[in-house]
Amino acid sequence: MQGGTVAVIGGSIAGCAFASAATRAGADEVVVLERTRGRLADRGLGLCIHDERAAELAATGALPRGIAAHRLTRRRWVVRDAAAGPAGRLFWEQPFPFHSYHWGLLWSGLREAMPASVVYRRGVTVTAVAVGADRARVLLADGAAEQYDLAVGADGYRSVVRETVCRTSRPEYAGYVCWRGNFDARRLAETGETHWPRDAVTTVCFEGGSCVVYRIPGPDGPRVNWVLYATPPQSGRLRLDDPTSFPPGQVTAELAAALAELLDRGFPPYWARVISLTDAEHTYVQPIYDLASAHTTAGRFLLAGDAAVVARPHTTSGAAKALQDASAFETAWRRSASWDELLDAYRAARGAAGRELVALARRLGRAQVERTPSWAVMDSRQAQAWWHDQLADAADIGGQPLPGHLPAESGPT
Repeated sequence: MQGGTVAVIGGSIAGCAFASAATRAGADEVVVLERTRGRLADRGLGLCIHDERAAELAATGALPRGIAAHRLTRRRWVVRDAAAGPAGRLFWEQPFPFHSYHWGLLWSGLREAMPASVVYRRGVTVTAVAVGADRARVLLADGAAEQYDLAVGADGYRSVVRETVCRTSRPEYAGYVCWRGNFDARRLAETGETHWPRDAVTTVCFEGGSCVVYRIPGPDGPRVNWVLYATPPQSGRLRLDDPTSFPPGQVTAELAAALAELLDRGFPPYWARVISLTDAEHTYVQPIYDLASAHTTAGRFLLAGDAAVVARPHTTSGAAKALQDASAFETAWRRSASWDELLDAYRAARGAAGRELVALARRLGRAQVERTPSWAVMDSRQAQAWWHDQLADAADIGGQPLPGHLPAESGPT
């Protein structure tokens, strides 16, 4: 199928990938509608992509080559233990074949790789969409209405498009949050100690939660990125059950105090000092939600990335999943003779994959936050058995292979 007009609602990682995919597949016109006016490249949070997924995505064109990435090879699990020293007791080490990325640098690479014909419009807020038989109608905050042959909802976990495509599906609060942040890796010298191989991810375990710490590339040199999962204070002042009521990134005094208490009560001293190096303006809070949309398409609309599936970050697969969505979309387009065939093929390719990802993420979250084991007495044999219980039928974290792609030998180049 060739030709047609496509709107991509949302211009972050999923949106950029879908805009490029639609153009490569043969769309006549592709427009990206991004509500923010600010610099998305300045977003500094970290993420990881499994080496095999990265190689597959690079081969399909969904992940441009040359984007800065930091190589990781192992994941170390530690728990507070005064007898073991300030860095705690290492009770398990497992392979971790991933590369870490800086969100803004990954987005910039996707944006720069976008074909010049794509029109990227900033400061455009989509307030509603309307499903028609053969057109997608998009309503804007300024009162304008635009029509396209196809519209992609890549507008995140608070998706406006999903409200129409799948009105019954809403993110469900998982009962806990993650505090997250990052800082210049040169500040590690302030701790006065070195307990951290550069190729290692460290998971700090404590009663009722865990924290993942790893290095990422940054615009001005390496950075340290961390994500800490725990239950927030139950004061009643925080409304976390409704994703529209909690501004992303907001850190109240109550949440800042709760973070400080967690570090003091449950962390090995070294790792508490590491997290405390983060400035307040680089510390964020993200409520954790579950969502697997019952429908990923309706009329001439389809859902992508977090608009379709919100999986707890424990799977380390959010970015890979968004890029896989774009790759599957491009494949479906090239093999279809009509819009209906394209939408049916996309739904078949990504629906089950999303549900499986959410199920795995729930298991991981329950084991690592909601129902944590007795970390203090765990050894490597027990840890390995515990880990395999979480995976169940899944091969591993990091996402599943794209259909038709064999495991790759290396990661980003």
